[in-house]
Amino acid sequence: MYFIFGFIFVILIFFFCLNHWRKKKIIQKICCMCMEEKCALLDDLIAPFGYSYLLPQDIFTSRMDAWQRDFGYCALYDKAAPYLNMVFDSLPVYFDYQGRTWLIEFWKGQYGINTGCEIGIYHADSIIEESELKRTLFQCADDSEMPKLSLVFTKNEQCIAKLCGRHWWLTAFKLGCFSNPAVLSMHVCLTLQSCEMAEAFAEGLIRAGYNCCEIRVCHQTVTFIFDASCHKCGCWCRLQRKFAQFCNRFWCKVFLSVTKPFKLSVDRVLYLYYYLPFAFRKMFRIRKYKKHGRKKYRRCHKNC
Repeated sequence: MYFIFGFIFVILIFFFCLNHWRKKKIIQKICCMCMEEKCALLDDLIAPFGYSYLLPQDIFTSRMDAWQRDFGYCALYDKAAPYLNMVFDSLPVYFDYQGRTWLIEFWKGQYGINTGCEIGIYHADSIIEESELKRTLFQCADDSEMPKLSLVFTKNEQCIAKLCGRHWWLTAFKLGCFSNPAVLSMHVCLTLQSCEMAEAFAEGLIRAGYNCCEIRVCHQTVTFIFDASCHKCGCWCRLQRKFAQFCNRFWCKVFLSVTKPFKLSVDRVLYLYYYLPFAFRKMFRIRKYKKHGRKKYRRCHKNC
């Protein structure tokens, strides 16, 4: 009996030493790489997930050619989010312009182990009745329809990210950062196709719950701050969000602990890629729920 316990103990020591040696080799490998090489490798690794890395701000953002563009948007996507540990405030703004219903939606909150924000530009093929808005699958904006977007993303008034450019889905994700949506805010500026479109969007903001004094319209540009959700959650939804946030906080601590030798996200992610490849793949499925949401939408639409 003592021999068996001794043998098991020796095996455990052996695997512990082997794991420690492996971790040291991975750390040395990453430390020997120059920053340009690390960023290029990381971009190659995360491009299939639809993201790229911005070293100056140490954040991840969505690519113009991201696969998520093929899936559009439906309100059911957001309903499915808490089941996949995504807890955010959302602000969908619907408005009609040139014979089509447009949707510009804003998100801010916790996406697994990422604190992030998003701006999505979508439209339908025709004017949609108000009763059908929540059941409509909107298309992503084409290249010629993309507005110029600008956002300043803050947590407790501390800046996390600043982004600007023409896009159909402008995003910023801070890896390993845990936040409750209430402490996050977005200062948003949109330059749309025309003054008429800007006015229509501003009217959509008012219908979504904003006051006129909270919105600034200057020609084609609309500026406002998104710091609170305009929609209330039911009891069950609040429980889902609390449980998801409990899990998110735990996994954030685990991620930071496992990748403790490093500070920058590029180093942490590469370390995880070499050390725990399955965890790396899981980490970047930030918007994987869109696939599930679209299947759910199709089933619901058939039943309707």
